[in-house]
Amino acid sequence: MAISILFISLFVLMLLRVPIAFALALSSFLYILIEGLPPVLLFHNMINGMDSFPLLSIPFFILTGGLMNSAGITERIFSFARAIVGWLPGGLGHVNIGSSIIFAGMSGAAVADAGGLGAIEIKAMRDAGYEDDFSVGVTAASSTIGPIIPPSLPLVIYGVMASVSIGQLFVAGIIPGLMMAFSLSVMVWWIAKKRGYPTDVAFRLSTIWHRFKRAILPLMTPVIIVGGIVTGAFTPTEAAICAAAYAIFLGQVVYKTLSVRKLSVIVIETVEITASIMMIIGAASVFAWILTSNQIAVVLGDALLSITDDKNVVLLLITLLVLTVGLFMETIAAISILVPLLLPISAQFGIDPIHLGIIVILNLMLGLLTPPVGMVLFVLSKVSGISFERCVKATMPFLVPLIVVLMLLTYIPSLTLFLPELLYGK
Repeated sequence: MAISILFISLFVLMLLRVPIAFALALSSFLYILIEGLPPVLLFHNMINGMDSFPLLSIPFFILTGGLMNSAGITERIFSFARAIVGWLPGGLGHVNIGSSIIFAGMSGAAVADAGGLGAIEIKAMRDAGYEDDFSVGVTAASSTIGPIIPPSLPLVIYGVMASVSIGQLFVAGIIPGLMMAFSLSVMVWWIAKKRGYPTDVAFRLSTIWHRFKRAILPLMTPVIIVGGIVTGAFTPTEAAICAAAYAIFLGQVVYKTLSVRKLSVIVIETVEITASIMMIIGAASVFAWILTSNQIAVVLGDALLSITDDKNVVLLLITLLVLTVGLFMETIAAISILVPLLLPISAQFGIDPIHLGIIVILNLMLGLLTPPVGMVLFVLSKVSGISFERCVKATMPFLVPLIVVLMLLTYIPSLTLFLPELLYGK
């Protein structure tokens, strides 16, 4: 009975548009009161959920993304990507995707990609005569690459919740992220041919070399992060600190585009975003503790076994469950709640937790492109000045290649596990 009230109260609070952190905390607190448990359990579990060393990387990755945007570094990345792939049909669409690949190695968040690069990309495509729907659609879809290619804030949180190596998760995301980029490029090429979109720039090695020299220092950021983690030079948390320090160095010393005033504004924004994320993690930890203590995962696992013992069917059901949750719930909260449920089930069916992590994150990224939550769409609606409804319609065609990649990754685990096994002997 109390569990039913827990879910009903959460659903009602979400319908009332109560912030997800408060909705999770209030519904959990109601459960605690009904069960006659000490109210202090709410705060005890919230603190335990937030008390994790790897979570320290979150503010530093957020800070790095903010610094890269404010220091004008994203423009250098966009310019470099333009020289490399701008000669293809629908050139700026490919540039959009290429920029997202590079920026993914710095920010680790889809919303940061959409908000930072999105403004530059959509303006450039609009000035070049591309339709707004096409520009917004490819910008929204390419932003989801950010949380798959390392570093990734969602993968950090998944790693903490699942007690899985964050370094292995980061490495596991490289091939899936590149597959997403390739599939989106194929879609851009097909639309460009169909609509007669032109190339953007001529292919010139001299131009590529010139823009590479302008962008070489920002391009070292993902090398520092991924290279340091893979070689064991530092942990993901230490990598985040190094990346933030390097971004400050570029902005203030090298390019001199980052004033003390800008830096203080970015730091304040970082604190605000981090605080909201940690509130969600804390509240979701209480909710997850309640689910775990009531053995909901066991019940769900038994229910699945009563339906099927086929691993492929279970993978499909997990995908549908995560996709559905992603439609209505913010990514971090969804990870915090789903992981304690899905890990025991996946273990029963021999699904690797690294493989599960990539599947879960990619599913939730699709949720960022679909209503009613659709955070990326809300950001791009503001950036582009077109309605949210139009953004939804523009993004729909680009969901097709992403879903194809999701299915390939779901049913061919080696695509995800190849690099972790190669580098870590997993």
